[in-house]
Amino acid sequence: MLSPQTTQVAIIGAGPSGSIAAALLNKHNINCIILEKSTFPRFSIGESLLPACMESIKHAGMLNAVEDACFQFKDGAAFHCNGTFTSFDFTDKFTDGAGTTFQVQRGNFDKVLADCAKEQGVEIRYQHEITDVDVNAEKPLLSVLDENGTPYQIQADFILDASGFGRVLPKLLELEEPSCLPPRRAIFTHIKDNITDESYDRNKILVSVHPTNTQVWYWLIPFSNGTCSFGVVGEPEFFDAYSEDKVTALKQLAEEESNLKHLLNQAEYPNPCGEIMGYSANVSKLFDKNFALLGNAGEFLDPVFSSGVTIAMKSAELAADLLIKQFNQEDVNWQQDYSDKLMKGVNAFRCYVEGWYEGTFQDVIFHENPNPKIKQMICAILAGYAWDESNPFVAEPERRLKVVAELCKP
Repeated sequence: MLSPQTTQVAIIGAGPSGSIAAALLNKHNINCIILEKSTFPRFSIGESLLPACMESIKHAGMLNAVEDACFQFKDGAAFHCNGTFTSFDFTDKFTDGAGTTFQVQRGNFDKVLADCAKEQGVEIRYQHEITDVDVNAEKPLLSVLDENGTPYQIQADFILDASGFGRVLPKLLELEEPSCLPPRRAIFTHIKDNITDESYDRNKILVSVHPTNTQVWYWLIPFSNGTCSFGVVGEPEFFDAYSEDKVTALKQLAEEESNLKHLLNQAEYPNPCGEIMGYSANVSKLFDKNFALLGNAGEFLDPVFSSGVTIAMKSAELAADLLIKQFNQEDVNWQQDYSDKLMKGVNAFRCYVEGWYEGTFQDVIFHENPNPKIKQMICAILAGYAWDESNPFVAEPERRLKVVAELCKP
Protein backbone atom coordinates (compact mmCIF):
# COMPACT_ATOMS: atom_id res chain seq x y z
CA MET A 1 0.00 0.00 0.00
CA LEU A 2 1.15 3.54 -0.73
CA SER A 3 2.37 5.79 2.08
CA PRO A 4 -0.49 7.34 4.07
CA GLN A 5 -1.89 10.67 3.02
CA THR A 6 -1.60 13.32 5.72
CA THR A 7 -3.79 16.06 7.12
CA GLN A 8 -4.00 18.00 10.36
CA VAL A 9 -7.61 17.06 11.12
CA ALA A 10 -9.57 14.18 9.60
CA ILE A 11 -13.32 14.63 10.07
CA ILE A 12 -15.63 11.63 9.73
CA GLY A 13 -18.97 12.80 8.32
CA ALA A 14 -20.15 15.90 6.43
CA GLY A 15 -23.30 16.49 8.47
CA PRO A 16 -23.86 19.69 10.49
CA SER A 17 -21.18 19.05 13.13
CA GLY A 18 -18.59 18.00 10.57
CA SER A 19 -19.22 20.92 8.23
CA ILE A 20 -19.32 23.48 11.05
CA ALA A 21 -16.13 22.16 12.66
CA ALA A 22 -14.30 22.10 9.32
CA ALA A 23 -15.34 25.66 8.46
CA LEU A 24 -14.22 26.97 11.85
CA LEU A 25 -10.85 25.21 11.60
CA ASN A 26 -10.36 26.30 7.99
CA LYS A 27 -10.75 29.95 9.05
CA HIS A 28 -7.56 29.45 11.08
CA ASN A 29 -5.70 27.76 8.20
CA ILE A 30 -5.90 24.33 9.80
CA ASN A 31 -5.99 21.70 7.06
CA CYS A 32 -9.06 19.43 7.21
CA ILE A 33 -10.35 16.57 5.12
CA ILE A 34 -13.96 15.44 5.56
CA LEU A 35 -14.62 11.76 4.78
CA GLU A 36 -18.32 11.16 4.10
CA LYS A 37 -19.75 7.71 3.44
CA SER A 38 -22.85 8.95 1.60
CA THR A 39 -23.56 11.25 -1.30
CA PHE A 40 -25.48 14.47 -0.64
CA PRO A 41 -28.32 15.24 -0.46
CA ARG A 42 -29.36 12.33 1.74
CA PHE A 43 -32.21 11.88 4.22
CA SER A 44 -31.77 12.41 7.95
CA ILE A 45 -34.08 13.06 10.87
CA GLY A 46 -33.66 16.13 13.06
CA GLU A 47 -35.60 18.51 10.85
CA SER A 48 -36.70 21.18 13.31
CA LEU A 49 -33.76 23.39 14.25
CA LEU A 50 -33.47 25.43 17.44
CA PRO A 51 -32.55 29.15 17.39
CA ALA A 52 -29.23 28.47 19.15
CA CYS A 53 -28.16 26.69 15.95
CA MET A 54 -28.20 30.02 14.15
CA GLU A 55 -25.39 31.28 16.37
CA SER A 56 -23.19 28.34 15.34
CA ILE A 57 -24.12 28.76 11.67
CA LYS A 58 -23.23 32.45 11.87
CA HIS A 59 -19.84 31.73 13.48
CA ALA A 60 -19.06 29.31 10.64
CA GLY A 61 -19.82 31.94 7.98
CA MET A 62 -22.84 30.04 6.64
CA LEU A 63 -25.74 32.25 7.72
CA ASN A 64 -26.39 33.94 4.36
CA ALA A 65 -26.49 30.62 2.53
CA VAL A 66 -28.96 29.15 5.03
CA GLU A 67 -31.17 32.24 4.94
CA ASP A 68 -31.15 32.19 1.12
CA ALA A 69 -32.24 28.54 0.93
CA CYS A 70 -35.96 29.28 1.48
CA PHE A 71 -36.45 26.90 4.40
CA GLN A 72 -39.61 27.14 6.52
CA PHE A 73 -39.35 29.96 9.11
CA LYS A 74 -39.68 28.81 12.73
CA ASP A 75 -40.30 31.00 15.78
CA GLY A 76 -41.39 28.55 18.45
CA ALA A 77 -42.98 25.28 19.51
CA ALA A 78 -46.65 24.40 20.01
CA PHE A 79 -47.95 21.60 22.23
CA HIS A 80 -51.34 19.85 22.38
CA CYS A 81 -52.77 17.35 24.85
CA ASN A 82 -56.43 16.31 25.03
CA GLY A 83 -57.83 19.66 23.95
CA THR A 84 -55.29 21.81 25.80
CA PHE A 85 -53.03 23.94 23.61
CA THR A 86 -49.97 25.92 24.61
CA SER A 87 -46.99 27.38 22.81
CA PHE A 88 -43.56 28.90 23.38
CA ASP A 89 -42.41 31.97 21.47
CA PHE A 90 -38.65 31.60 21.11
CA THR A 91 -38.20 35.38 20.83
CA ASP A 92 -39.57 35.73 24.38
CA LYS A 93 -36.80 33.93 26.24
CA PHE A 94 -34.38 34.48 29.11
CA THR A 95 -31.14 34.20 27.12
CA ASP A 96 -29.95 36.69 24.52
CA GLY A 97 -29.36 35.38 21.01
CA ALA A 98 -31.31 34.41 17.93
CA GLY A 99 -34.98 33.78 18.60
CA THR A 100 -35.96 32.34 15.23
CA THR A 101 -34.66 29.56 13.03
CA PHE A 102 -35.89 27.17 10.32
CA GLN A 103 -37.57 23.82 9.81
CA VAL A 104 -35.58 21.99 7.18
CA GLN A 105 -35.49 18.93 5.00
CA ARG A 106 -32.15 17.68 6.24
CA GLY A 107 -30.95 16.45 2.88
CA ASN A 108 -31.06 19.98 1.48
CA PHE A 109 -29.94 21.66 4.72
CA ASP A 110 -26.91 19.46 5.25
CA LYS A 111 -25.90 19.97 1.62
CA VAL A 112 -26.10 23.76 2.05
CA LEU A 113 -23.71 23.57 5.01
CA ALA A 114 -21.35 21.13 3.30
CA ASP A 115 -21.31 23.20 0.11
CA CYS A 116 -20.48 26.28 2.21
CA ALA A 117 -17.57 24.49 3.86
CA LYS A 118 -16.34 23.37 0.45
CA GLU A 119 -16.61 26.91 -0.96
CA GLN A 120 -14.54 28.13 1.99
CA GLY A 121 -11.76 25.72 1.01
CA VAL A 122 -12.53 22.50 2.91
CA GLU A 123 -11.92 19.23 1.05
CA ILE A 124 -14.88 16.83 1.21
CA ARG A 125 -14.57 13.29 -0.09
CA TYR A 126 -17.98 11.73 -0.67
CA GLN A 127 -18.52 7.95 -0.74
CA HIS A 128 -15.34 7.39 1.26
CA GLU A 129 -15.91 4.83 4.02
CA ILE A 130 -13.81 4.34 7.16
CA THR A 131 -13.00 0.65 7.62
CA ASP A 132 -10.50 0.77 10.47
CA VAL A 133 -8.69 3.19 12.77
CA ASP A 134 -5.52 3.02 14.84
CA VAL A 135 -5.40 5.65 17.58
CA ASN A 136 -2.57 4.09 19.59
CA ALA A 137 0.21 5.78 17.63
CA GLU A 138 1.13 9.40 18.26
CA LYS A 139 -0.73 10.29 15.06
CA PRO A 140 -3.90 8.26 14.41
CA LEU A 141 -4.24 6.32 11.16
CA LEU A 142 -7.52 5.86 9.28
CA SER A 143 -8.09 3.10 6.75
CA VAL A 144 -10.49 4.23 4.02
CA LEU A 145 -12.23 2.82 0.94
CA ASP A 146 -12.81 5.43 -1.78
CA GLU A 147 -15.83 5.63 -4.09
CA ASN A 148 -14.32 2.91 -6.32
CA GLY A 149 -13.57 0.57 -3.43
CA THR A 150 -9.86 1.34 -3.55
CA PRO A 151 -8.23 1.28 -0.10
CA TYR A 152 -5.93 4.01 1.19
CA GLN A 153 -4.85 5.46 4.53
CA ILE A 154 -4.88 8.92 6.07
CA GLN A 155 -2.64 9.92 8.95
CA ALA A 156 -3.94 12.89 10.92
CA ASP A 157 -2.85 14.86 13.92
CA PHE A 158 -6.40 14.60 15.23
CA ILE A 159 -9.71 12.93 14.31
CA LEU A 160 -13.17 14.40 14.83
CA ASP A 161 -15.97 11.84 14.56
CA ALA A 162 -19.01 13.64 13.19
CA SER A 163 -20.63 10.48 11.84
CA GLY A 164 -23.90 10.90 13.75
CA PHE A 165 -25.93 7.70 14.06
CA GLY A 166 -23.16 5.94 12.11
CA ARG A 167 -21.07 6.23 15.32
CA VAL A 168 -17.91 5.16 13.50
CA LEU A 169 -15.30 5.56 16.26
CA PRO A 170 -17.53 4.34 19.10
CA LYS A 171 -18.07 1.10 17.14
CA LEU A 172 -14.47 0.64 15.96
CA LEU A 173 -12.99 1.51 19.38
CA GLU A 174 -15.71 -0.22 21.44
CA LEU A 175 -16.70 2.95 23.25
CA GLU A 176 -20.47 2.40 23.15
CA GLU A 177 -22.38 2.17 26.41
CA PRO A 178 -26.10 1.75 27.14
CA SER A 179 -28.11 4.95 27.39
CA CYS A 180 -29.74 5.86 30.69
CA LEU A 181 -32.95 6.44 28.72
CA PRO A 182 -35.22 3.44 28.00
CA PRO A 183 -35.42 2.21 24.39
CA ARG A 184 -38.05 3.87 22.23
CA ARG A 185 -39.20 3.48 18.67
CA ALA A 186 -40.01 6.20 16.15
CA ILE A 187 -41.88 5.77 12.87
CA PHE A 188 -42.09 8.70 10.48
CA THR A 189 -42.60 9.88 6.93
CA HIS A 190 -43.00 13.00 4.81
CA ILE A 191 -46.60 13.78 3.90
CA LYS A 192 -48.36 16.25 1.65
CA ASP A 193 -50.35 17.79 4.50
CA ASN A 194 -53.09 19.73 2.63
CA ILE A 195 -53.88 21.60 5.87
CA THR A 196 -56.65 24.16 5.31
CA ASP A 197 -57.23 25.29 8.90
CA GLU A 198 -56.10 28.94 8.89
CA SER A 199 -55.44 28.84 12.66
CA TYR A 200 -52.63 26.31 12.14
CA ASP A 201 -49.26 27.98 12.69
CA ARG A 202 -46.70 26.68 10.18
CA ASN A 203 -44.00 28.70 11.95
CA LYS A 204 -43.91 26.24 14.86
CA ILE A 205 -43.23 22.57 15.34
CA LEU A 206 -46.34 20.88 16.78
CA VAL A 207 -45.78 18.28 19.51
CA SER A 208 -48.91 16.33 20.44
CA VAL A 209 -49.45 13.89 23.30
CA HIS A 210 -51.35 10.66 22.67
CA PRO A 211 -54.81 10.92 24.31
CA THR A 212 -54.50 7.75 26.41
CA ASN A 213 -50.74 7.20 26.72
CA THR A 214 -48.72 10.23 27.77
CA GLN A 215 -45.47 8.37 27.01
CA VAL A 216 -46.37 8.50 23.32
CA TRP A 217 -46.08 11.70 21.32
CA TYR A 218 -46.30 12.95 17.75
CA TRP A 219 -44.25 15.49 15.82
CA LEU A 220 -45.59 17.55 12.94
CA ILE A 221 -42.89 19.67 11.29
CA PRO A 222 -44.15 21.83 8.40
CA PHE A 223 -41.88 22.66 5.48
CA SER A 224 -42.07 25.57 3.06
CA ASN A 225 -43.29 23.43 0.14
CA GLY A 226 -46.62 22.30 1.62
CA THR A 227 -45.28 19.07 3.06
CA CYS A 228 -44.65 18.00 6.64
CA SER A 229 -42.46 15.57 8.50
CA PHE A 230 -44.86 13.48 10.58
CA GLY A 231 -43.77 10.95 13.17
CA VAL A 232 -44.77 9.10 16.32
CA VAL A 233 -42.50 8.06 19.21
CA GLY A 234 -43.32 5.46 21.83
CA GLU A 235 -42.04 2.42 23.66
CA PRO A 236 -41.62 -0.46 21.17
CA GLU A 237 -44.44 -2.59 22.55
CA PHE A 238 -46.93 0.27 22.11
CA PHE A 239 -46.84 -0.25 18.35
CA ASP A 240 -47.77 -3.94 18.61
CA ALA A 241 -51.45 -2.97 18.56
CA TYR A 242 -51.11 -1.28 15.15
CA SER A 243 -50.68 -2.42 11.58
CA GLU A 244 -47.31 -3.83 10.59
CA ASP A 245 -47.51 -1.51 7.59
CA LYS A 246 -46.02 1.65 9.04
CA VAL A 247 -47.93 4.07 6.78
CA THR A 248 -51.19 2.44 7.85
CA ALA A 249 -50.06 2.61 11.48
CA LEU A 250 -49.30 6.34 11.18
CA LYS A 251 -52.75 6.97 9.70
CA GLN A 252 -54.36 5.00 12.53
CA LEU A 253 -52.43 6.97 15.12
CA ALA A 254 -53.31 10.31 13.50
CA GLU A 255 -56.99 9.35 13.75
CA GLU A 256 -56.64 8.82 17.51
CA GLU A 257 -55.37 12.33 18.28
CA SER A 258 -58.26 14.76 17.85
CA ASN A 259 -56.32 17.79 16.65
CA LEU A 260 -54.17 15.81 14.21
CA LYS A 261 -57.25 14.03 12.93
CA HIS A 262 -58.70 17.45 12.13
CA LEU A 263 -55.52 18.95 10.66
CA LEU A 264 -54.57 15.93 8.54
CA ASN A 265 -58.00 14.89 7.33
CA GLN A 266 -56.93 15.53 3.72
CA ALA A 267 -53.28 14.52 4.06
CA GLU A 268 -51.62 12.35 1.43
CA TYR A 269 -48.98 9.75 2.29
CA PRO A 270 -46.94 9.29 -0.91
CA ASN A 271 -43.69 8.20 0.75
CA PRO A 272 -42.58 5.06 2.59
CA CYS A 273 -42.07 5.26 6.34
CA GLY A 274 -38.72 5.35 8.09
CA GLU A 275 -38.06 3.85 11.49
CA ILE A 276 -35.43 4.12 14.20
CA MET A 277 -35.34 1.94 17.29
CA GLY A 278 -33.32 2.22 20.47
CA TYR A 279 -31.80 5.44 19.18
CA SER A 280 -30.65 6.88 22.53
CA ALA A 281 -26.91 6.32 22.87
CA ASN A 282 -23.97 6.95 25.17
CA VAL A 283 -20.20 6.38 25.19
CA SER A 284 -17.49 5.68 27.76
CA LYS A 285 -15.59 8.84 26.80
CA LEU A 286 -16.03 11.80 24.45
CA PHE A 287 -12.35 12.35 23.70
CA ASP A 288 -8.84 10.97 23.99
CA LYS A 289 -5.38 12.30 23.17
CA ASN A 290 -5.98 12.33 19.42
CA PHE A 291 -9.73 12.16 18.79
CA ALA A 292 -13.05 13.60 19.92
CA LEU A 293 -16.65 12.61 19.31
CA LEU A 294 -19.09 15.25 18.07
CA GLY A 295 -22.87 15.33 18.34
CA ASN A 296 -24.77 12.07 17.93
CA ALA A 297 -21.53 10.12 17.54
CA GLY A 298 -21.05 10.75 21.26
CA GLU A 299 -24.52 10.97 22.74
CA PHE A 300 -28.08 11.19 21.46
CA LEU A 301 -30.94 11.77 23.85
CA ASP A 302 -34.38 11.87 22.25
CA PRO A 303 -36.05 13.84 19.44
CA VAL A 304 -38.79 15.34 21.64
CA PHE A 305 -37.20 18.80 21.99
CA SER A 306 -35.18 18.74 18.73
CA SER A 307 -31.91 19.03 20.62
CA GLY A 308 -29.79 16.77 18.39
CA VAL A 309 -28.55 19.27 15.80
CA THR A 310 -28.00 21.93 18.49
CA ILE A 311 -25.81 19.56 20.54
CA ALA A 312 -23.96 18.56 17.36
CA MET A 313 -23.18 22.16 16.43
CA LYS A 314 -22.21 23.12 19.98
CA SER A 315 -19.81 20.18 20.16
CA ALA A 316 -18.29 21.25 16.83
CA GLU A 317 -17.68 24.78 18.13
CA LEU A 318 -16.15 23.59 21.41
CA ALA A 319 -13.87 21.06 19.72
CA ALA A 320 -12.78 23.48 16.98
CA ASP A 321 -11.92 26.12 19.57
CA LEU A 322 -9.71 23.69 21.49
CA LEU A 323 -8.00 22.42 18.33
CA ILE A 324 -7.22 25.96 17.21
CA LYS A 325 -5.52 26.57 20.56
CA GLN A 326 -3.80 23.20 20.45
CA PHE A 327 -2.32 23.83 16.99
CA ASN A 328 -1.14 27.21 18.28
CA GLN A 329 0.81 25.35 20.98
CA GLU A 330 -1.47 26.62 23.77
CA ASP A 331 -2.34 24.43 26.74
CA VAL A 332 -5.84 22.97 26.53
CA ASN A 333 -8.00 20.92 28.86
CA TRP A 334 -10.30 18.64 26.88
CA GLN A 335 -11.99 17.28 30.01
CA GLN A 336 -12.90 20.69 31.40
CA ASP A 337 -13.45 22.67 28.22
CA TYR A 338 -14.95 19.99 25.99
CA SER A 339 -16.45 17.03 27.82
CA ASP A 340 -17.61 18.79 31.01
CA LYS A 341 -18.78 21.89 29.17
CA LEU A 342 -20.66 19.95 26.49
CA MET A 343 -22.32 17.69 29.05
CA LYS A 344 -23.59 20.68 31.02
CA GLY A 345 -26.03 21.46 28.24
CA VAL A 346 -26.67 17.82 27.36
CA ASN A 347 -27.64 17.13 30.98
CA ALA A 348 -29.96 20.14 31.04
CA PHE A 349 -31.72 18.79 27.96
CA ARG A 350 -31.74 15.29 29.50
CA CYS A 351 -33.51 16.58 32.60
CA TYR A 352 -36.38 17.92 30.52
CA VAL A 353 -36.53 14.84 28.29
CA GLU A 354 -36.83 12.62 31.38
CA GLY A 355 -39.36 15.03 32.88
CA TRP A 356 -41.42 14.87 29.68
CA TYR A 357 -41.74 11.08 29.81
CA GLU A 358 -42.29 11.06 33.59
CA GLY A 359 -45.11 13.56 33.05
CA THR A 360 -43.76 16.26 35.38
CA PHE A 361 -42.56 18.49 32.55
CA GLN A 362 -45.84 17.95 30.70
CA ASP A 363 -47.59 19.31 33.82
CA VAL A 364 -45.36 22.39 33.60
CA ILE A 365 -45.85 22.91 29.86
CA PHE A 366 -49.63 22.60 29.99
CA HIS A 367 -50.12 24.58 33.22
CA GLU A 368 -52.90 27.06 32.56
CA ASN A 369 -51.35 30.05 34.36
CA PRO A 370 -47.55 29.95 33.93
CA ASN A 371 -45.25 32.42 35.63
CA PRO A 372 -43.94 34.61 32.76
CA LYS A 373 -40.34 34.77 34.04
CA ILE A 374 -40.16 31.02 34.63
CA LYS A 375 -41.64 30.40 31.19
CA GLN A 376 -38.92 32.62 29.66
CA MET A 377 -36.22 30.58 31.41
CA ILE A 378 -37.68 27.28 30.22
CA CYS A 379 -38.24 28.77 26.76
CA ALA A 380 -34.51 29.58 26.54
CA ILE A 381 -33.68 25.89 27.01
CA LEU A 382 -36.30 24.81 24.47
CA ALA A 383 -34.70 27.34 22.10
CA GLY A 384 -31.37 25.55 22.54
CA TYR A 385 -29.60 27.85 25.01
CA ALA A 386 -28.87 24.98 27.39
CA TRP A 387 -25.32 26.17 28.12
CA ASP A 388 -26.30 29.53 29.63
CA GLU A 389 -25.53 28.97 33.30
CA SER A 390 -26.91 32.38 34.23
CA ASN A 391 -30.28 30.69 33.64
CA PRO A 392 -31.25 29.00 36.93
CA PHE A 393 -32.99 26.23 34.98
CA VAL A 394 -29.65 25.38 33.32
CA ALA A 395 -27.54 25.81 36.44
CA GLU A 396 -29.79 23.51 38.54
CA PRO A 397 -32.10 21.73 36.09
CA GLU A 398 -33.27 18.86 38.30
CA ARG A 399 -33.97 20.92 41.41
CA ARG A 400 -35.65 23.79 39.59
CA LEU A 401 -37.84 21.52 37.46
CA LYS A 402 -38.87 19.50 40.53
CA VAL A 403 -39.96 22.62 42.38
CA VAL A 404 -41.94 24.02 39.46
CA ALA A 405 -43.49 20.64 38.67
CA GLU A 406 -44.78 20.38 42.25
CA LEU A 407 -46.41 23.80 41.90
CA CYS A 408 -47.94 22.84 38.53
CA LYS A 409 -49.17 19.38 39.52
CA PRO A 410 -52.87 19.03 38.60
